[in-house]
Amino acid sequence: MITLYNDDNINILKNLENDSIDLTVTSPPYDNLRDYHGYSFDFENVAKELYRVTKQGGTVVWIVNDATIDGSETGTSFKQALYFKEIGFNLSDTMIWNKGSFTDAKSTLYRYPNVFEYMFVITKGRNKSFNPIKDKENTHSGKTTSVSKREKDGSVSTIENSKTISDIGMRFNIWSIPPVRNHDEQTGHPAQFPEQLARDHVLSWSNEGDTVLDPFMGSGTTGVVCKQTNRNFIGIEISKEYFDVAEKRINSAGRKENLF
Repeated sequence: MITLYNDDNINILKNLENDSIDLTVTSPPYDNLRDYHGYSFDFENVAKELYRVTKQGGTVVWIVNDATIDGSETGTSFKQALYFKEIGFNLSDTMIWNKGSFTDAKSTLYRYPNVFEYMFVITKGRNKSFNPIKDKENTHSGKTTSVSKREKDGSVSTIENSKTISDIGMRFNIWSIPPVRNHDEQTGHPAQFPEQLARDHVLSWSNEGDTVLDPFMGSGTTGVVCKQTNRNFIGIEISKEYFDVAEKRINSAGRKENLF
């Protein structure tokens, strides 16, 4: 089921049932880095509503970055991550979206080019769904090794003996995915993220038939991949222009097979 709302997200979130959402994948407006037609949002109330509506074991993927003002990054992203913890969420993982390119050439006058965004994986308790993407070639495949961990005193203890390294292993938590530029996904939204990014999170943290939320729907990318992967979707977008774009994209999307 696909349900779309052209409204302020707080108005809709407060009417969703407690513990009704399996996964949220979203990228909110942050630090006025893009023009969202003047719209802003009340972060703390959105965070509290996300905690209320998220199921026990559910996950929120919060994709954000920081502006640099007078030579200093704002740190807004970290403040938000810590606030999620303060209200009861676990910060399960701080992932990185490596876009592989940058747009602010002036910033290179005083620092290295910024080519990434944070992807905070936040859970209500221990996450109930984790379907790791395995697409990383192992350089030592076929060899036998042991699995070990380093103890607090610096010593190394063996957890598992004689493990054969497979050809393909689990992806690391830095994802290198190019941004949407000059190809058929581009809609004109100022901060559209690529379908692969949303799809990989949806596949990782939810299962078929689950309900996925995007309270900052934008051009509808999360909704598109939910329809492709047989998830229910609730999308909220305050801008009528972007809502119309999202609605059209989602309605025209079809299910895709063999996405792993």
